Amino acid sequence: TTTTSSSSSSSNNGTFGNNTDTRSLYRNSRMISNLSSITPNHHHRHHHPPLHSSTSFSNYRNNNYLNSTHCFSSAVEATDDDNDEDTTPNNNNYTIQRRKGIRNVAIVAHVDHGKTTLVDELLKVAASSTAQANNNNNNNSESNTADNNNTNNATTNEELEPDRLMDSGELEKERGITITSKVTRLNYTSSNSDLGRESHVINVVDTPGHADFAGEVDRVLSTVDGIVLVVDAGEGPKSQTKYVLSRALSLGLVPIVVLNKADRLESLGRLEGGETELDLMDLFESLDATAEQMEYRTLFGSARGGWVTEDVDAALEIAQRGGEEKVEHEGVSCMRGLLDAILQDIPAPSLHWYGGDGDGDGDDAEKEVVAKEVEDFANEPFSMTATTVGYDPYLGRTCTGRIYSGQISSGDAITLLPRRDGESSSDDEPSSDNPTKATAVGPRSEVSGVFANIGVSRVPLDPPVAHAGDIVTLTGVPESMRVGDTLTSTANPIPAPVDTPPLAPPTLSCFFGANNGPLSGKEGTHVASSRVRARLISETDNNVTLTVELSETDAEKTVVLGRGELQIGILVEQMRREGYEMIITPPQILTTKCPETGVELEPYEEVIVDVDAEYSGTVVNALTGSRRGVLVEMSDDSRGKTRMKFEVPSRGLLGFGPEIATVTRGTAVMHHCYLEDREHAGIIGSGSDGGRLVCNSMGKATLFALESLSSRGTLFIAPGDVVYPGMVIGENAKAGDLEVNPVRAKKVDNMRTQSKEEKMYLSPPKRMSVEELIGYMNEDEVIEVTPLSVRLRKLELDSGVRERAARARKKKMDALKPKQGKGGKK
Repeated sequence: TTTTSSSSSSSNNGTFGNNTDTRSLYRNSRMISNLSSITPNHHHRHHHPPLHSSTSFSNYRNNNYLNSTHCFSSAVEATDDDNDEDTTPNNNNYTIQRRKGIRNVAIVAHVDHGKTTLVDELLKVAASSTAQANNNNNNNSESNTADNNNTNNATTNEELEPDRLMDSGELEKERGITITSKVTRLNYTSSNSDLGRESHVINVVDTPGHADFAGEVDRVLSTVDGIVLVVDAGEGPKSQTKYVLSRALSLGLVPIVVLNKADRLESLGRLEGGETELDLMDLFESLDATAEQMEYRTLFGSARGGWVTEDVDAALEIAQRGGEEKVEHEGVSCMRGLLDAILQDIPAPSLHWYGGDGDGDGDDAEKEVVAKEVEDFANEPFSMTATTVGYDPYLGRTCTGRIYSGQISSGDAITLLPRRDGESSSDDEPSSDNPTKATAVGPRSEVSGVFANIGVSRVPLDPPVAHAGDIVTLTGVPESMRVGDTLTSTANPIPAPVDTPPLAPPTLSCFFGANNGPLSGKEGTHVASSRVRARLISETDNNVTLTVELSETDAEKTVVLGRGELQIGILVEQMRREGYEMIITPPQILTTKCPETGVELEPYEEVIVDVDAEYSGTVVNALTGSRRGVLVEMSDDSRGKTRMKFEVPSRGLLGFGPEIATVTRGTAVMHHCYLEDREHAGIIGSGSDGGRLVCNSMGKATLFALESLSSRGTLFIAPGDVVYPGMVIGENAKAGDLEVNPVRAKKVDNMRTQSKEEKMYLSPPKRMSVEELIGYMNEDEVIEVTPLSVRLRKLELDSGVRERAARARKKKMDALKPKQGKGGKK
């Protein structure tokens, strides 16, 4: 293997580095092959209308998504004028300018690919660089004192030592996943002479990697100018990698690729053969990346090991040694290499310039833009969009977002401009004659504080002034502030709110209601349906992918529309820890109708399953059978693993995770993301033929009764658990529901026999989380959630009513079957 002396290395063994000629040659060859591989399904995908709602939620569809044009199904479409400046409206009368000394970047990746650990390392390196610069430069004592104060507040005293520092939420720590997007501010002084010795501000946004929380990624991408795409070098790009990259490329963001976990032995084979890099190039090509975006920088490194390099040979040598002697190798550095790459490749923030010496309106943004100093934006009108809103018991309403123009300081008067829904006509747009026409003006308030997020701490700025390009938190904003709204100066307002890209719509809905079971009010403090509804509505203030509506059929229930089972499960888990009691109905996938053909459409998802080769047939049968999935691609590797790609209706994935984990003995790893809308697949089976063990008595379960019931199926309860009639206590081994008595006690008499005195043994019960139960329960069941318990029960507790309803359904189904006459004729 030979290594070039250029800044971007490549090797002659098939591994593609950052060599421009090699990448261009590869791109040209791929373009020819892509033209020949276009299928009718490709055209079908691009021209399908985006998923926006179920036909049963007409108000939701009409008000929110019929006029949206930037849903995910259209985010990957190739247009002739696709660039990040084309979204600038002419009627706002501003040009695009940039500010020196600051970068805004998002860390995006698939789940468990190491982005949060990478942010931890960036925090440590930035803190050490600032401290070193302060020690070397003692001429400006005042600025050094301020920098040291900020650094000490968040980086010393071992506050950055715990792993996954940015996963600060209670549920995030328990589950080991990132649920919400968080921004942190790095004060970094580069040691690279080409970048100068001055200090830079880098705002880094840590994003979730799970598909159910993709809305957290959508809302923050508009605040950054580039992304760091983290990919596991041993696994390659996955489903969520495709999603976040497609959103970033459609917004014109500049990518930097980091192949993480390169020091592992399982990554050695894919690095040697260049498989991961080839897969990434194919992914960029399939998502219609521009020529500039295809020239991305590729870094190899290990977030946990704290090193990064551009030399693939150095990464291979480290992987062969199992991660040892990483720092001593030539060309390998700490995470300073990534921070320097961000300063070199990611452009300065694109800001709105309303001054008269600009180059014209927003369409002239393609002209060469010279970065301005921060003082040049002082006289510009202030504007800022909200990406996160919250409430502080001492400071009031808070808002975190990016400043697009001007500056803000504590005590300034601000005005809220609600986000435009895109429904206004062209006649109502603002113009130079009447710039405020059709622009709704909200309430006014006074800023009480300006804060920066350093690590997980919210540090007040000193002096309390933030400038264009900064991502800061303001306190004292209006109470009606929502994500996507714009704040502007009351004395010098902007003519119209800043446009923010719309979010992809939800895919499923559930009904939330008050707990009406026999144990209602015994374990929780918030029981009434009005309290549950108020809590759900307050959740939508910051959870932008969640929508709450009133039920049209039951005034006591509330409809919650979300992205997936995990998102709904996390919401329920948060509420039960706050003392709420509620019931949740089975999820319903949102469908719509094609406006051209009138055919009912439902969402399909791309599913990638990695499993041991011996269980590959089991996975194929499970997804392509009653769940109506289609196997698209299948490949084996040298480690005995099989990777399969499916296209499955979203309905077919409900409850599939626990099922496939059981049949594959926990070896299957499944990831999925939304693909497109397709024609309704018809009736879909659940994959489980077993019925339910339903309790018929009230009381506490006994070991004597459960030991005899254990042979009937799988139990969900343990001895001593409180049960009541209609509660599901287990899964029946046979089809159909079976009513049992789990509270039956052992008969007390004077008779003594050897069999009667035998010691009883009982296997541990099967405990399922809320998200597992959401996909597991049947249509006639609900989940009862309290602060202490999670129970599965029948919607109708009376067994007599359930039997009559079952007979009525059977009679109705028999009436639909064709009747047969004598001789078997219909």
